[in-house]
Amino acid sequence: MEGNLLMKRHTHAACTSIMVGKKASIDGSNYIARNEDNFVANWPKKFYVQKAVQNRHETYVSPYNKLTVELPETGYRYTTSPDANQDEGYYEEDGINEKNVGMSATESVTANEKVLAYDPLIKNGVAEDSMTTLVLPYIDSARKGVQYLGNLIAKYGSTESNGVEFFDKDDIWYMEIATGHHWVAIRIPDDSYAVAANQIGIEKIDFSDPENYMWSEGIQEFVEKNNLNPDFDGWNFRHIFGTDTKKDRHYNTPRVWYGQKMLNPSIEQNPESSNLPFLRKPEKKIAIEDIQAILASHYNETKFDPLGSGSEEDKKRYRAICLSRTMNSHILQMRDTDTGNQAVEWKGLGMPCFSAYVPFFTNANAIDESYSFVPETMNLDSAYWLYTALEFVVESHYQEFVEPNLDYQKELAQWARQKIAEVDKESQKLSGTALTDYLTDQNKIIAKHFNEATRAHLADLVTQGTELSKLTFKMDPNL
Repeated sequence: MEGNLLMKRHTHAACTSIMVGKKASIDGSNYIARNEDNFVANWPKKFYVQKAVQNRHETYVSPYNKLTVELPETGYRYTTSPDANQDEGYYEEDGINEKNVGMSATESVTANEKVLAYDPLIKNGVAEDSMTTLVLPYIDSARKGVQYLGNLIAKYGSTESNGVEFFDKDDIWYMEIATGHHWVAIRIPDDSYAVAANQIGIEKIDFSDPENYMWSEGIQEFVEKNNLNPDFDGWNFRHIFGTDTKKDRHYNTPRVWYGQKMLNPSIEQNPESSNLPFLRKPEKKIAIEDIQAILASHYNETKFDPLGSGSEEDKKRYRAICLSRTMNSHILQMRDTDTGNQAVEWKGLGMPCFSAYVPFFTNANAIDESYSFVPETMNLDSAYWLYTALEFVVESHYQEFVEPNLDYQKELAQWARQKIAEVDKESQKLSGTALTDYLTDQNKIIAKHFNEATRAHLADLVTQGTELSKLTFKMDPNL
């Protein structure tokens, strides 16, 4: 049973996260974002709005590890991105609730054997499959998200080592759970960004500054009692709880290196360095397009690009950010307003290298039927399958299709900005239920536009592709 449990757990263990503070962004928004990756190329996802609940008497039982939790009687409405097949668990992954608090869970990480020896992971504890379900409907600030999840870990323990993102209009918090009961969290400074890639990243913890750091009860005593701090001075969570292995230097750190290279191009760093900083201040203000470009990247314009012209050895050297097994890329945006439409969830199903990011307003009762309709086999009425078909066609003739595909993404990115501006203007006239109903209708209009544009793009590529077959023969007219 233990072996099967580990196999299941690792099917959702390969993500890349980005957090951007409001003073580091070009529009004053807070952003949290992540590529949800699997270890299989086809793992369908849904996206819809989970309704608020009241007077509920229900016990949650995880399909994955049988964690059993009595649920609160009331819960907020929230957007959710669960697995289409929930035999292994819900894996709701990300969303924003009606209190404009967002969560993305999880960034799988690994703790070292020294700390796990004294506080092992708990088989029936809180795991990725349950986190969003058990936390997001019940929190009204990012800080309370950390506290709420921390209380669950204290009571039930953690099954995995994970990083979790929380945000609201004021704050971004990143929480790293390392062992069965111990974790820390850091408030991302407003003028900074962070990239996380399957490795414990949080560095120094200032225990005299609870406004910007949080931690599990007894963590200092745990480290001191078991002689776990390798440093002569200071208290560095990465050094104490993290790993520094050959796998890290080929699977994890290069992704952090590339994300920082895109936002701080003048800083020279080694992609295999074990000392890349967790926090950085960008060289220019970060736009939504910059975050999209990082999540859609595969070491573009370097010799390490698997689709580039480098040597076969270099092209296979590092694990890229965007992969064939990326099934749900999301960017959660909280704009610095109180208009009721400030929360936007940008959804990129399938490989974001070739797909479009679709903006949805989360103060809504629904997204669109095409995002909750996910049959087992391909059907282009399903958003998941539509974007999956597109990625397959583009990659199959990458050199011929990359430019028209980039044009398609650019045109839709421009349309999205124009549409959001249009909705913002109209939203100023509305409030309450009328605003929620309006944004619900706009979500469906947005989905329809992107779906139609994607079908048209796919049809164009398939039509062009008929001329690219190698099964052709040109007759010599002199024969």
